[in-house]
Amino acid sequence: MSEHEFALSIVVPVYNGASSVPNLVEALSKLEVPGGLEIVLVNDCSPDNSLEVCHRLVAEQAVPLTVVNLARNFGEHNAVMAGLAQARGAYIITMDDDLQNPPEEVVRLWDYAKSNNYDVVYTYYAKKKHAAWRNLGSRFTNWCADTLIDKPKGLYLSSFRCVSAFTARQVVAHTGPFPYIDGLIMQVTQNIGRLEVTHLARAEGRSNYTIRRLVRLFLSMFLNFSVMPLRLATLAGIGVATLGILGALWVLVEALHGDPPQGWASLMAVTLVVAGVQLIMLGVVGEYLGRLFLHVNGKPQYVVRAVTRNDSASKGTRP
Repeated sequence: MSEHEFALSIVVPVYNGASSVPNLVEALSKLEVPGGLEIVLVNDCSPDNSLEVCHRLVAEQAVPLTVVNLARNFGEHNAVMAGLAQARGAYIITMDDDLQNPPEEVVRLWDYAKSNNYDVVYTYYAKKKHAAWRNLGSRFTNWCADTLIDKPKGLYLSSFRCVSAFTARQVVAHTGPFPYIDGLIMQVTQNIGRLEVTHLARAEGRSNYTIRRLVRLFLSMFLNFSVMPLRLATLAGIGVATLGILGALWVLVEALHGDPPQGWASLMAVTLVVAGVQLIMLGVVGEYLGRLFLHVNGKPQYVVRAVTRNDSASKGTRP
């Protein structure tokens, strides 16, 4: 008998998903997965009635279903970490609740990861059905990730991914309050595949990701897995100092030739530039220190209020 209760777990963070989650669960429950599948819904303290909908699905669905209710809103990556901790499958697929990733692609993604013995498979799209600013932000984040988290070149970091149970166990061992799952994955393995899948337009509503949330996610990737920002700040300081020395030499040369330098405006512009660079450096260092302070003081990655399962609905079909 396998050490895993299911062949596949599907983890779905839920936020403002009351209208889409029933359709998603219904489609997933019809998938043919030899060895069985389970669905893990993580309610990230959604302001709508998502929790009520999830609990109704637990009562109605025959497919093994787990609902993890978080005590407050922690963010998508924290919610996924909570779902990974509850998943019991040999492979785990993470996906959003907005139906932009067709449920029909789930089995194909799982088969591809299993047949090629990959630790992780990321999906990518021929064309993403997101707003232009979202697509631009994703490209910029992926470009930064190539250097900051040792990401294989050309790999697109999608939230629709399949990870092995081994990889998931290593990822959930991280206890920091600002998890960035893709960065944690890159620290565990480079045995990573990629698979092109279909991406659909959002059926209803709008994305839960605001610019503020995207910036916060970017900072988790930018600061949590590399000291590169500190090195960039050092290089910027060296560059500005070098320009300052060159400027001082230029002023000295002009003064020796009897032509006193003029230009209060240019002096103030340089002063403001230097002050701005210094503030950026202090901000980067302060962000590192702030995150370290919150980690040391035990800021939780997530807090689970309750876990509800309907395993009794599937008794007799599971080993």
